[in-house]
Amino acid sequence: MTQTVQLPLWLFVLILLFAAVTALSHFLIPSVRWFFRRRLERAVDRLNKRLTRPIEPFKLARRSDMIQRLIYDPEVSQAILEHARKEGVPESVAFETAKRYAREIVPSFSAFTYFSFGTRAARWLANLLYDVRTGADNEKVLKAIPSDATVVFIMNHRSNMDYVLVTYLAAQASALSYAVGEWARIWPLSRLFKSMGAFFIRRKSRGALYRKVLARYVYMATKGGVTQAIFPEGGLSLNGLLMPPKMGLVSYVIEAAQSGCKVVFVPVAINYDRVLEDRVLIAAYERGDRRFGARVSVLLQFIAQKIWLAVRRKFVRFGAAAVVFGPHIPLETYSLPTDLKEVADDLVMRIRALMPALAVPLLARHLLESDEGLSEDTLVVRLTNDLARAQLPDLEPALDPAAMVATGLGLLKKRGMVGQSTGHWRAVAAEQKTLSFYANSISHHFSPEPTSDAAPAKKISAIARS
Repeated sequence: MTQTVQLPLWLFVLILLFAAVTALSHFLIPSVRWFFRRRLERAVDRLNKRLTRPIEPFKLARRSDMIQRLIYDPEVSQAILEHARKEGVPESVAFETAKRYAREIVPSFSAFTYFSFGTRAARWLANLLYDVRTGADNEKVLKAIPSDATVVFIMNHRSNMDYVLVTYLAAQASALSYAVGEWARIWPLSRLFKSMGAFFIRRKSRGALYRKVLARYVYMATKGGVTQAIFPEGGLSLNGLLMPPKMGLVSYVIEAAQSGCKVVFVPVAINYDRVLEDRVLIAAYERGDRRFGARVSVLLQFIAQKIWLAVRRKFVRFGAAAVVFGPHIPLETYSLPTDLKEVADDLVMRIRALMPALAVPLLARHLLESDEGLSEDTLVVRLTNDLARAQLPDLEPALDPAAMVATGLGLLKKRGMVGQSTGHWRAVAAEQKTLSFYANSISHHFSPEPTSDAAPAKKISAIARS
């Protein structure tokens, strides 16, 4: 026992390394984890006191525990058996497939990331790029929501900035859980979005097993009181019009509600003077596909350029961005057993009614309708009449027609979408499709309700005819 043993130096170092790892894993790391977890719990308690809707315990559960709970759910287990039988694979293989789906879907929410970084970054980016305007009753709407209900924000999808704007504006109410597409699975965005509470949805290759795993996660989150944000269109609008609603996620929420969970929907309408992806979306519409071809490197380069301009005080914002919250609608408002199409169609109708009318969409509408061009004075009169219509929601700060015309024409001229001659402004022929994209977003306020496949007016139908 006391004899000297000679070891090579590399082996001695390796033994020390293993000993250190063992000591850390058994003694130090658990203590450190407990210390930071206790600090996090106290921070969340303080945070919940200032939120209208405290963070739900479901969101704070460990991701590994949620994955286990999901894949051992009885309905998922049955779907695993059916998948194995249908595909002719061992049950263990089907189980691993379901586990992979669960890992893709389940987020790893971090209250610190969401409120210390996410909401602050969202506020900074939103105000850097846009003059942010809100519905006059937004705060009242959020405060009027019952505290014992699961809230589901139902929003139109104009731009990827939608996530940023609503995260920022709803930060005082609660932490939102978004359903995001496959584009958000790209590193490093994937880690950030998961820590913000977002869950991923595959747009393709969605078999029965995948749909069941997704449905049960949404069911559990809804039962757990998680505040969610859903785009019923299922993707970005390619022509500016609201697309027909897709039933998937809404049906999962309703299934949870019918099992005894109180659910309220909050319609949200979002509009912009400039959609950052407008030309990409229009090109996809003309091709008849949804392949956008956008790369993260291009996005990061764009953001870096704008930040550099802002640092040098040379950056000009892209006009206004407006978000309007409508009064909450309890699910029991609809007939029970709930007609899913009735719910989806009604929510989309409410979003239409709330859609804010901003300078560029209003100017685009009038410029497309005039071959001779319009003077600034005429445009001011027309926008004044438009804003006086009872259907249009009030915004804060209030819109001034003269300022809107000046700002809107400046934005359109900078992008080469309008030209001026003999004191009259005209739409540039090559940009009519882009102008139609903006005019379509508010066309329902001024004409019979259009379908998703046809624009509302003679010249505003330029995109649809492509």
